[in-house]
Order: sequence, then C-alpha cells, then structure tokens
Amino acid sequence: MNKTQILIIEDDVNIARLEIDYLEIEGMNITHEVDGMKGLELAKQKSFDLIIIDLMLPSVDGFEILKEIREKFDIPMIMISARSEDIDKIRALGLGADDYITKPFSPSEMVARVKSHLKRYKRLSDKQHVLDEIAIANMLIHTKSHRVYVDNKEITLTTKEFELLLFMATNIDIIFSRNQLFEKIWGMDNYGDIGTVAVHIQKLRKKIEKDPTNPVFIETVWGAGYRMNKRH
Repeated sequence: MNKTQILIIEDDVNIARLEIDYLEIEGMNITHEVDGMKGLELAKQKSFDLIIIDLMLPSVDGFEILKEIREKFDIPMIMISARSEDIDKIRALGLGADDYITKPFSPSEMVARVKSHLKRYKRLSDKQHVLDEIAIANMLIHTKSHRVYVDNKEITLTTKEFELLLFMATNIDIIFSRNQLFEKIWGMDNYGDIGTVAVHIQKLRKKIEKDPTNPVFIETVWGAGYRMNKRH
C-alpha cells in the first residue's frame, strides 16, 4: 500500500519536527520545506494527499500559497498560524483552506484533523452511489469530476465547499442545523468551530447565487438551519 504523502511548509524547524514526528508515527511520508516559494513549487510539481501550510513564511506568505495551490488542486489543505483573529481564519477558509489551526496546538489534535480530512476526501472521491450529474434549476453538478456549472459557467469550489454543496444537493428540501452539517462534512472527530459552516455557506452563496443576499438555492430556515431549495 502506498504511503500517504504530506507536504509541510513551515519555517519554524521545531514545530515542523514535532509535526513530522507525530505524522510519521501514523505511517505517513512527510516532505518538509521552510521557504514559502520553494514549498509552493514543490506543491505544484509533486503529488501530495494533504498540505499543511504556516501563515507567516519567508518569500511568500501562506495566503498566497493557499490561493495558488487551490487554483490547481482540490486536495485538503490545513493552515497553521499564531494569529487567532477571526479575519485571518475567514480569509484562509475563503481562499480554500479546509481547516485553520492556531498555535500553540496539540500535536495529537493536529494528527486527528489530518486523518479526518484525508478520510473525508477519500470518501468523497470514492463515492460511487451518487448520480454522475445533479441538475437543480440552472445549476449542474458533475459529481465524479467535482465540477459545478451555473448558467453554463464553471464555478470554482474548494473541496469542503463542493462536499457541502453535494451533500445538500443530494438531500433536497431537508433542513440541516449547523451542528448536523459540521458533523456530516467535517466529522464528529474533527476539532473545530461550527462557525465554519456559516462561513462556507456564505462563500457558496457568493459563487452560485445570482443575489447572495436573497438566496434561492441554499435557504436559511431561521432557528433551524439550512436547506437546499427544490422550488425555483
């Protein structure tokens, strides 16, 4: 069996060593780069199953790395940063991060998050029982290629945005609370903030809705949660 390939872009050697030790215990193969630009080039040239990116890096910051990688690949990406402000978390998630971990962090928690994202990405990629195409009004979802079109124009989604959209699109007219969506998409074993759900819903609406302030696809049911609307 091929080992899981992880890329860590982190300039703090002590933190990187800790991450490497804990992930290697889990049988994963780790590639480490301290320089942001070199890490970005590695990510583009080689095949990785998941990438861990520090926010503050030499030559280019984690936001730029995140943005460029997400334009080409849909693999899980986790950002790690000493900055705990909500604006940084929201920006990272908006650029395509699947998770945001604040330093200092528990290595065991970091490993749990890595394993959770890998498992869910594999589950989504291997899903066979979902229809090849799902059409909802002027939106078309290609489930196998992870492509989404609105009015025949392709919409670029992050892995978690696509997984959230696909889950709701295969459960039309069912109301899900933020807690339920967090458990379904991020997992019971994922340590995180259910506010992540609201951020991803907001990002999805900006991409698929004609008027995000008056959504017709993903409706908010006040006091209950969200649902994918089958009536347009």
